[in-house]
Amino acid sequence: MQQPELPSYDDVVRASERLAGNAHRTPVLTSATANAVAGAQVFFKCENFQRMGAFKFRGGYNAIARLTPGQRAAGVLTFSSGNHAQAIALASRLQGVQATIIMPLDAPAAKRAATEGYGGKIVTYDRYTEDREDIARRIQAETGATLIPPYDHADVIAGQGTAAKELFEEVGELDYLFVCLGGGGLLSGSALSAYALSPRCLVYGVEPEAGNDGQQSLRKGEIVRIQAPKTLADGAATTHLGHLTFPLIQKYVRDIVTVKDEQLVSTMKFFAERMKMVVEPTGCLAASAVLQNVVPVRGARVGVIISGGNVDLASYARLLAS
Repeated sequence: MQQPELPSYDDVVRASERLAGNAHRTPVLTSATANAVAGAQVFFKCENFQRMGAFKFRGGYNAIARLTPGQRAAGVLTFSSGNHAQAIALASRLQGVQATIIMPLDAPAAKRAATEGYGGKIVTYDRYTEDREDIARRIQAETGATLIPPYDHADVIAGQGTAAKELFEEVGELDYLFVCLGGGGLLSGSALSAYALSPRCLVYGVEPEAGNDGQQSLRKGEIVRIQAPKTLADGAATTHLGHLTFPLIQKYVRDIVTVKDEQLVSTMKFFAERMKMVVEPTGCLAASAVLQNVVPVRGARVGVIISGGNVDLASYARLLAS
């Protein structure tokens, strides 16, 4: 099988130029309490304040901005449990493109409502019995729409890498960078930025314990596929890494660690109580690894990407009360 052409940091730079004035340059926040708990200087890149509430807007907008006029006319298609769905729907609306989104039946209600609100046409499926990629291929054959998958796409990866690029530009070199991991778009893009802007920085991916396909893949040296995991971190409930993201992770990521759902809830409570922020469970993955001492970082300068804040408020209230 021919090795696919991988995106580079130059692609991240060009994506940053396209996103200027279109994506928010999200804040980098600190917390004395977080620093005390970790024994380190921790910098949180808050993509929960990004347009549509998550980092996914970066990759979605960049990918659509790269379409030809003919591709724009035929529309775009994607599959997502929520944040990428919203990103494609909003980015498509902003650029005058029709978007069709394949979403699982159990996607959070708030994410589905937001996707529809941005103008996306939703097609539902059962993530435990149906294959979203098969459904996408069928719709693509019928409509001629351009498929923009959630993570295994060079323009998506480049766009996601702009969040870490901004973090390093603001705070300088870091000893560690922690990034949540589902399909690997954010992690691989972030790793490109880290290698270019802070070469000594150790990059860690963080997965939910129930869905550690990335960790297994890195250990085995090949992409491992698992059954759809059941986890609070719905944005990371993927079954495998991509043919683009996996080699980038192999090359640039130090290791992949996991956290339990109860650790995500604890981290959600920390953000709500101490930093007055709403962060979804998936968005807590990277921070949990630091605050729960999964990887000891004492005395270091540590970057953490908070990936998003799109959570159903009723579910959020129940988790905080648990």
